[in-house]
Amino acid sequence: MIRYSIRVSILAVAVLIFSVLPFTGCQSVANKASSPEAVSMVNAASEARDYERIQLLADSLGTAGKLSKGESYYWQGYANYHLGHNELAEYYWEEAIRVTEPSTDPNDLVYYAKSGNRLGSLLCRLGEYASALHQTLPVINRLEKMQCDTTSDYTNLLIFAGCSKTFFNKEDPTATDMLERAYQMHINNIQQKASKTSYRDAIAGIINTAYIWIYVEGYEKGLFWTERLGDLVKEYTDLYGEDRGYSEKQWARYKIFQAISLEGLGRHEEAERSYDEYRQTEFSKTMEGLTNASDYLTVAQRWDEAVTSYRTIMDYLQSELNIYSLDNIHRYLLKKYRAYQMLGQQDSINHTARQICDVLDSAIVNNRQLDASELHSIHVRDMEIVEAEARSARQRGVYTTILVLVLLIAFTIYIIFRRRADMKLRKAHQALKEAYDQLEETTTIKERMESELRIARDIQMSMVPCMFPIYPGLDMCASMMPAREVGGDLYGYLLSGHMLYFAVGDVSGKGVPASLFMAQATRLFQTLAKQGMSPAEICTRINDALSGEDNEGNMFVTMFLGLLDLETGHLSYCNAGHNPPILGGGENGGEFIQMLPNAPIGVLPGLEFRGEEIESIKGRPLFVYTDGLNEAENPAHEQYGNDRLLSFLRNCSFESTRQVIEGITADVEKHRDGAEPNDDLTMMCLDIKNI
Repeated sequence: MIRYSIRVSILAVAVLIFSVLPFTGCQSVANKASSPEAVSMVNAASEARDYERIQLLADSLGTAGKLSKGESYYWQGYANYHLGHNELAEYYWEEAIRVTEPSTDPNDLVYYAKSGNRLGSLLCRLGEYASALHQTLPVINRLEKMQCDTTSDYTNLLIFAGCSKTFFNKEDPTATDMLERAYQMHINNIQQKASKTSYRDAIAGIINTAYIWIYVEGYEKGLFWTERLGDLVKEYTDLYGEDRGYSEKQWARYKIFQAISLEGLGRHEEAERSYDEYRQTEFSKTMEGLTNASDYLTVAQRWDEAVTSYRTIMDYLQSELNIYSLDNIHRYLLKKYRAYQMLGQQDSINHTARQICDVLDSAIVNNRQLDASELHSIHVRDMEIVEAEARSARQRGVYTTILVLVLLIAFTIYIIFRRRADMKLRKAHQALKEAYDQLEETTTIKERMESELRIARDIQMSMVPCMFPIYPGLDMCASMMPAREVGGDLYGYLLSGHMLYFAVGDVSGKGVPASLFMAQATRLFQTLAKQGMSPAEICTRINDALSGEDNEGNMFVTMFLGLLDLETGHLSYCNAGHNPPILGGGENGGEFIQMLPNAPIGVLPGLEFRGEEIESIKGRPLFVYTDGLNEAENPAHEQYGNDRLLSFLRNCSFESTRQVIEGITADVEKHRDGAEPNDDLTMMCLDIKNI
């Protein structure tokens, strides 16, 4: 009844632990994993270029835990960028980097690199090269540390960092190295897999590189990178001639970059020819094309044409977009003002100055309103994140407290159960000693010896099983033959579900003392196996119980203890100074198992026994024995020996484990040739078949 109550209590605690664990772990898992359905929805919105839907989906799915935090923040930054909300885009990409930076999850690393790439691109486009350098370098270093430095995102990060370094110091060799490494990675990518994507990635990277060199007036290197751009555009056009729109746009960029670089190097005629070719393209009539043309005209000091170009740009901004921003004032009006200064046209200078003053106030107000709106959105989002993290922290605190209490209860029940088991073992030991004492008082010496041996033999034989476990595919048999009426050998097993514990042991010495020591070892094995311990831990615990001051006879036991998964055939075992078992099958039909040299149990207190394992022994019989087998002697004191044992097992016709044990028993008797047994003999054979 007590044992039943303890089992019920342990089962209840186990159920409680597993009911609490989902609450402590589910949230973190949900935050890390994105559901395929959520990813598919966001990708579909991205392909449709529905940026408002991307923003809505990323926010709602991220809040619901359907998208990982890093992925949610990345897509919100992506949507805000395309909606023209640069500060919000910058904020969300910074958040994506922050939440994915500590992670080693492959999906998190992908969005860590993507967010760093997008953020670096945005900052460089805005001319914020110091911020770009501050953001990109840590991402590059971590991707290299994690060996994630072969992706297109990493390559682009090298370009943005290299361009930023070039902006501050065009003689910086690390900048040149970064840009060159990025170029070689693009070329290698094209060589490994030529595609529109690989070519376009390379062309975009080289455009950024050529532009920064031109911007810092490094015209020689600007021309060098421009020629690389031309080579790639030509290859792309040859391979994908049907993509005329893209090819013509990039060819136009190549021509205007070439014109600016040549003009900066003083090669005016060549520059003029390139500029004339550029003027023939459709791209030159776009806003970006007009801006590039203005840059060339400024370098060439063709101020009349530069003024006309800037006037066209500003008329377009006013009539088509009806907006003046600080960025447009800086990029166009100020350059227009400078061009009039170079021409010395005072009326135009004054007119442009008044125009700048007229639009400056509204541009500042618009910019402040936009900043305020974006900052408000960022503040609201920050408050939501702080509140969610605080709520999560409170929940984790509650669940952690519950789990600690449950574990304390479980530990208390375990201690009570362990003490009761130890007490029961000591009582059994004491009862056995008292039985022997009673025999000594009530019989003569001869009668006492006969009764003692008979009772001890009955007790000993009752402690080893005569029936063996029934399980699909399992064939198991064992036998024990004491050299005297009682002996010090032992074997036992415990079947729990599909896990089979088994043990074979040999106590030092013979007779009654050995049988008592054997009884203790057997009972400890059964008790500890029921607690689900590993073979090595069981050996360690038995050693703690049997060694030390209580072992006045300095007895010890060698033991082979195994734990076999009957479903998979996986074998965990610990060999405590015992004879190596034989595993059948293999190339030679059977071999002794090579094992770690653990000491016997009971020799030294405090030893930590080491366990080993075999992936599967399915279809390979396992034979375990004591040294009474291989050391069995004939009248000439010749031992049976390991070689004869191994030869017998390799050549026997294996019909069942019982047939193997009966066959070896007969062969040992034949070898003894009438000689008395010189030691206890115990054998166990197991075979788990593939079914």
